[in-house]
Amino acid sequence: MPYALNLQSRTSEVAADLERALNAPGAELAPAALAIARVEYPALETAAYLDRLDEMGARAAERLGGFVHATSESIKVFNEYLYDEEGFRGNRERYEDPRNSFLNEVLDRRTGIPITLAVVYLELARRAGLGITGVNFPGHFLLRAPGGIGGEDLIIDPFHRGALLSEVDCRLLLRNHVGDDAAFDRSLLAPATRHDIVVRMLVNLKRLYVRMRSFPQARFVSTLLLTADPSAVHELRDRGLLAYHLEDFSSALRDLEEYLRLSPGEMPADESDFDLDDSVGEEDDGETDEAQHVDDVTRVLDHVKALRRRVAGFN
Repeated sequence: MPYALNLQSRTSEVAADLERALNAPGAELAPAALAIARVEYPALETAAYLDRLDEMGARAAERLGGFVHATSESIKVFNEYLYDEEGFRGNRERYEDPRNSFLNEVLDRRTGIPITLAVVYLELARRAGLGITGVNFPGHFLLRAPGGIGGEDLIIDPFHRGALLSEVDCRLLLRNHVGDDAAFDRSLLAPATRHDIVVRMLVNLKRLYVRMRSFPQARFVSTLLLTADPSAVHELRDRGLLAYHLEDFSSALRDLEEYLRLSPGEMPADESDFDLDDSVGEEDDGETDEAQHVDDVTRVLDHVKALRRRVAGFN
């Protein structure tokens, strides 16, 4: 069906697609990932990409032959198909390229970032009968193959040609991405749900758009994040601040007032300036420092006061 070319008009259409994909039975990721791609590609023919995944999944199943479980041997065969035969690879040279975040572009160009390559891996593995799950590892998305009775789970790096990682490798990866003080815990290797994966894709994309100063697209993605998780109060804050910088003052006031209403506590405002890069795009992991939260609310209060005066002047 045709989608609106205007970004703001298209938001509700894409949000509805994403909601349907997230609520669909099963673990299929591609429909949600292709819905996200409509941020940039309103005329995207999603059926063609789903058909391509089906064809590739069938070829992967042929290469696997009699393998019915995810073992080191079956993973080796699957990796040879995906990375050698199909030519997928991690995009080290242009990691920040927005195209790396869209499933259609990853399938067309055969390159991406860890989480989009993981989506391809998961979709083809599922079609080929391998039981692989995602792992929401900090800083670098991974995959996991259950080891079965008495067996060790296999941790797979989709960005580095499906390399199998030991626990030591995972500890080093964590330090590289989070810092030397990062504490490793095996819970970091827990399976990720479809919802977890989609939210991480959206958070990555929003951060990228904010760094690029592409605020209309960042606001679009904030709306998709609220579709995926209506309880994500910090997304109301981010969307409101993005609207403010786009001079959509009525929308900014509506979102920021709702953010304050839902945020615990109400602090007196000071006169500090707000820096978009300091606040928008930062993922709320549920463990935000209380002082930082107070500072966020204080600065939002400043903006709400200014917005109320500005919007009142329009009436």
